[in-house]
Amino acid sequence: MSRPTFQIDNSDGPRVTRAWVLHPDIKTDNDRRAPEPALAEAVALAEALPELEVVGSEVVPLRTVHAGMLFGKGKIEELEQRMKAAEVELVLVDGPVTPVQQRNLEKAWGVKLLDRTGLILEIFSDRAATREGVLQVEMAALNYQRTRLVRAWTHLERQRGGLGFVGGPGETQIEADRRAIDDQLVRLRRQLEKVVKTRALHRAARAKVPFPIVALVGYTNAGKSTLFNRLTGAEVMAKDMLFATLDPTMRSLVLPDGPEIILSDTVGFISDLPTELVASFRATLEEVLAADIICHVRDVSHAETEEQAQNVRDILASLGVPKETRSFEVWNKLDLLPEDRADAMRARAARNDDVLAISAITGEGLEAMQETIAEALQGAVREAVLDLGFSDGKKRAWLFAQDVVEGERQTEDGFEITVRWSARQEAEFQQV
Repeated sequence: MSRPTFQIDNSDGPRVTRAWVLHPDIKTDNDRRAPEPALAEAVALAEALPELEVVGSEVVPLRTVHAGMLFGKGKIEELEQRMKAAEVELVLVDGPVTPVQQRNLEKAWGVKLLDRTGLILEIFSDRAATREGVLQVEMAALNYQRTRLVRAWTHLERQRGGLGFVGGPGETQIEADRRAIDDQLVRLRRQLEKVVKTRALHRAARAKVPFPIVALVGYTNAGKSTLFNRLTGAEVMAKDMLFATLDPTMRSLVLPDGPEIILSDTVGFISDLPTELVASFRATLEEVLAADIICHVRDVSHAETEEQAQNVRDILASLGVPKETRSFEVWNKLDLLPEDRADAMRARAARNDDVLAISAITGEGLEAMQETIAEALQGAVREAVLDLGFSDGKKRAWLFAQDVVEGERQTEDGFEITVRWSARQEAEFQQV
């Protein structure tokens, strides 16, 4: 199945599209971000697509949003002059743009326009490599496009249908295309369900092997893939680029003087991640829910590292990560900090048992990180005594398959079984 395309047309080959990035700084928005870092992130998003050349970018202060045009008339004319001088073909607005605003701005400026959601969808479309990833992006794209048919089909607002003898006028072009999108969504959901079942079977197969799962999560470009490669010797794509990797990767890793684990590298998070993508990628992110330990990798050299960290925490909470799951903050990229700030970070981390200060590039702190994870996994395993009846053969077989049985004694009513297991294995046992 081909990947979805949105607004950027590259059908004629690798032609570069000249793009202009705008960040609306809305004064009345209580959740507004610092404008300069937000604009820098938007530019980095645009540069993540090789077919785009960012020829200009700016913050546009707004007292209030203009319903039909987003910006005021004077600002639209001012921007139009600069864009024409730079021969801009595509405008990227770092924020939500309604279908009506998009249509009006495209008409006023004579260019194509993408909002933040459309741009992120375009990047995900470019990055998706696995069958599951492609299906998830297509579903998210169709959900996004479904709300924008008013813009796409304004030239076909006539009614069409039968001869008009029965049932009144036929359906409009918009209604027909919305129905076609809904039909395609149904087909994609069915295909994705099959892929998700396969992933569930793989997860069940891994569950039979008593290896703990350690998941790397974090804001995009925090250095998860670089850390993953450094620890496992894998060759996952790792670049100074937003969303360099999209599909999750897993590798086994033997910790020094510790157990063998499965290390999982997941898709990076980002502020204002489109709800369409969060819903579509929930199956992929379920790997995080099954983890024994979550390592939240942070880029502590970034100016907005605290805001990024809170964004990740919010998304993890929305996914329903169990509160009892042990987690660590991994403060990465110490090598990019001035030495005095790096020393301060090391001192702060040393005072907190749940914080690890590292550099995935130089290898600093990685040995201590692995030792800490090994100790946490040892502490996460506890002993319990279970009383099973003779009719609980399935549960008893599951315990032996998990290799968690320490001892067994037959009683009048069944079996008394002593086990050593993790919280994850205990939770899975409740579902058997």
